[in-house]
Order: sequence, then structure tokens, then C-alpha cells
Amino acid sequence: MLNVLRRGQAACQTETPGPGWRPDDDVLWIDLLKPTREEELVVEEALGVQLPTIEEMEALEPSSRLYQEGGATFMTATLLARGDQPTPVATPATFVLAKGRLVTLRYEDLKAFSVFQSRAPESGTASGSAALLGLLDAIVERVGQVLDATGDRVEAASTAIFKRPAGGDFRPLLTGLAQAQSVTALTRMSLVSVGRLLSFAALATEIAGDAECRAHLRSLQRDAQSLTDHADHQSSHVAFLLDAALGLINIEQNGIIKFFSVVAVVFMPPTLIASIYGMNFDVLPELHYKLGYPLALVAMLIAAILPYVWFKRRGWL
Repeated sequence: MLNVLRRGQAACQTETPGPGWRPDDDVLWIDLLKPTREEELVVEEALGVQLPTIEEMEALEPSSRLYQEGGATFMTATLLARGDQPTPVATPATFVLAKGRLVTLRYEDLKAFSVFQSRAPESGTASGSAALLGLLDAIVERVGQVLDATGDRVEAASTAIFKRPAGGDFRPLLTGLAQAQSVTALTRMSLVSVGRLLSFAALATEIAGDAECRAHLRSLQRDAQSLTDHADHQSSHVAFLLDAALGLINIEQNGIIKFFSVVAVVFMPPTLIASIYGMNFDVLPELHYKLGYPLALVAMLIAAILPYVWFKRRGWL
């Protein structure tokens, strides 16, 4: 699908490019969302650039993700997609500044793109470089929102862990913390990738020659670095909570094991006495003694009380 944003336009318009398609002079942004190969070829021919393949977009080498060719600047970053869902994913997105226009290539529906589309007319976007910086601004803001939402879930989990009633189920808490850690890791990876893109974007001719764009770019770099530090802190917090939860689980398990161990030791002497007098021998000294049965019961009771008192004095209970 191909969406185009024109100067002063209220919203992006979807177009179906055919052979010989050319963008109008007022087109600032061409957004390729899950494009067919035919749509890619039409845009490449219209702008005189060669868009990267999905394999190149997913490559980790900077030479495949950040480069300049034929007067155009190509930048690929890994972005967070489906941040509102339980299982977010990382997806590559390519940004190309060519002939005063911004071209984006992506294979996931990213909320930041929709937010920028609604803001572009109000912000007075007048060039491809301004569209790029506005879009990156929306991306950084979106990542910050995801981090804040994840942080709220982490704080709720923290409260639930340390104010949890004894014997409660830890599985929902551990599952929630694992999901928060996964989202935090993905957001940090996205921020690092965006940070590299922002550094390389300063080399683009359209940005290097515009003082306002350079200032905006520096502001975005500071924001991305600040969010990266926040993601690091949040990741450490989640790791601490996971360790704390596992520690509390171990304490509860140790308490249960200690209880059963004490019960077993307390009942061991009475069991020994009962076993002795339960033997089927004809000659037992107390077998025909009238007070043998009550004395055996008293002996079993004393044998049970003495270990309990001993454990209590030692502080084991």
C-alpha cells in the first residue's frame, strides 16, 4: 500500500501507482506499508533510487542500514510494533531522504506513523527533512509512552509482591514481570537503533544545511538517550523484582519444608514407642501390666513434647 502526504494536506491519501507514476511536486512523504514488489519498483523508478530489500533492512551491519547513495540518504532502524499488545515485536523500518522528499518503507502498522500523519498539517511540515524529524519525534514519543505504561505495570507488580498475602499464587506476577522485561528490552533495542539513525541523519544534506533541523535533531538525540537510560533503570528494577519474587518463593518453600520436618521429628519418638509395643512378641515386660497402656501414652506424649520444646528454645520455630 502506498500513502502520500502533500504539503498542507489534512491527511495522507492512498494511491495505487501504475507504470510511469510520478509524485506531484507538493508530495512531501511517500509511505510504503507492506508494499508489493511492483509498488517498490514504481517508486524506485520515479525517484531514481533503489530501496533496500527486507534482508538488507534486517541486517545488523551499519553499512547495510545507514548509507548514502546517489544523493539520497538511507536509514534503517528497528522499531517497536504492537506495543499495546501482550506480545510486541521488533520490526525494521527504512527512511529515505531523496530529492527533498521522505520515503518510508515498513512491514508493520506502527502507531507513531498514524500519530504523525494527524499532526503533520497542524505542525506546518514543509519539507521532507521536516517530515523525517517530525516522524522520528513521534516514534521517540511513542516509545516513551510504552515505557511509561510498562513502568506502571512494574510498579503494580512491585506492590503486589511485597504486600501479597502468604500462600498467594506467584505465577501471574512472574508472568507479568517477564512480559515487562521483554517489552523493556525491545524498547531499549529500538531506542539504541533510533539513536544510531539520529547520529547518521546529521550527515544528510537536507538536515546539515538547515539550522532549525539540526537543533531539532539534537533535541531528539537527547530525548532518545534519556529514554535509553530510563529503559536501563527499568530493566534493572524488573530484574530486582524477579529476584525478590524468587527469593520470597524460596522462603515460603523453606518454611513449608521446615514445618513438615519439625512435624516428622516430633512424631518420630512416639512412633518408635508405638512400634515397640505393637510388636507381636509373647514376652514383653509391660504386656500384662495394668498401667502399661496409659504409661505408653504418657511416654509418647512426653517424647513428642520434648523435641518441640527443644526446637522452640533453639529458635527454630
